[in-house]
Amino acid sequence: MIELQQLQEQVLKLPIRERWYLVQTVLASIQQETLSSTTQPTIENLSELDPWTQSLIGVISLESENTKESYIDYLEEKYS
Repeated sequence: MIELQQLQEQVLKLPIRERWYLVQTVLASIQQETLSSTTQPTIENLSELDPWTQSLIGVISLESENTKESYIDYLEEKYS
């Protein structure tokens, strides 16, 4: 299997037109995978995250009240 550094070296040797085509193809592939990924995060997906990022999971808890109303209340308290 080719290593990333070897691949980069080979790609940089290509003519600019072919590199642009490659970039567009890879970008389209990433966009398609991102858009088609409609699954909810699972424990398996989360275990692939950096440990620091994992430590943030669950830190913010969303309240059941309307967030717009909460923000209005916050602004009223701050500026009154």
